[in-house]
Amino acid sequence: MSTTRTIITPRGQRPVARGRKSFDPVSQGTLPFLIPALIATVALVLLPVLYTIWLSLTDQDIAGNNNGFVGFENFATMFQNPEFWNSLFVTLQLFIVCLVVETLLGLALGYLLSRDVPGRAVFQGLMLIPAITASVAVALVWMLIYDPTLGAANQLLQAVGLDPVVWLGSREMAPWSIAIVDIWQWTPFMALIISAGIRSLPSEPFEAASIDGAGPVKKALFVGLPLLRSVLLVAMLLRTVDLIRFFDTIYIMTQGGPVNATNTLNVYGYRAAFIDQEPSYAAALQLSLFVLVILIAAIFTFVRKRSTDVE
Repeated sequence: MSTTRTIITPRGQRPVARGRKSFDPVSQGTLPFLIPALIATVALVLLPVLYTIWLSLTDQDIAGNNNGFVGFENFATMFQNPEFWNSLFVTLQLFIVCLVVETLLGLALGYLLSRDVPGRAVFQGLMLIPAITASVAVALVWMLIYDPTLGAANQLLQAVGLDPVVWLGSREMAPWSIAIVDIWQWTPFMALIISAGIRSLPSEPFEAASIDGAGPVKKALFVGLPLLRSVLLVAMLLRTVDLIRFFDTIYIMTQGGPVNATNTLNVYGYRAAFIDQEPSYAAALQLSLFVLVILIAAIFTFVRKRSTDVE
């Protein structure tokens, strides 16, 4: 076990701690092992981003013919296009609704999973099935559930005396139908993270609150939630990155319709590139999505850092 020696220095100078050295990959001889990871990062992350930036500043068609540098013309066209603002609104709408509902349901379900009951491990394994199922398969199954005539959703509504609903063919219902699918698929993922966080909480603050006369509700709100703040922020950050990039389920189920009701930024960018055959404009759209992801992730990271500093 290493010890720390303090060197006595003349008055006015700060003592220097010896014994604990900072990690230096060059001096430790680990730099050659980091080179493959650095090369992969540059090849898979940095180069595509730089190419997208260059593509957004040019006028290129789907065949690869480049008509030259156009500056920020694609971005100006994007900001003047009402379809862009609609896709941004749909993206944020689905993001907020799904994140809030999944966090609240995940918190409730995570509390139940944190209890020591028989068969908990088996139930946790079964809960992961929606999250590990391919999104294409999930979308196809839910399209059958939402079928207007034979789907289980309308049959259930009719069984309780309600009128059938056009789930995916209505501009009003389509976004909520997509949100239900995502909530069903990813709430168990949130619950498992939160349940692990609850089981790792120290028992002393709860015992002290019980001695002070706090009931279960007060202990949960004023003791449990503050201690669980970092875990909640990490779980929400993981879901945030996926929700902002929401694409596969939407494109399989509605392709952004009806009447652009589910046309998120990702779906809009795909359609601009491969259907409208405007790759440069699509690159500008994807860069706006990239900036949106970074901005929201930075907000969550800042809040988490502040909460950690307070603790």
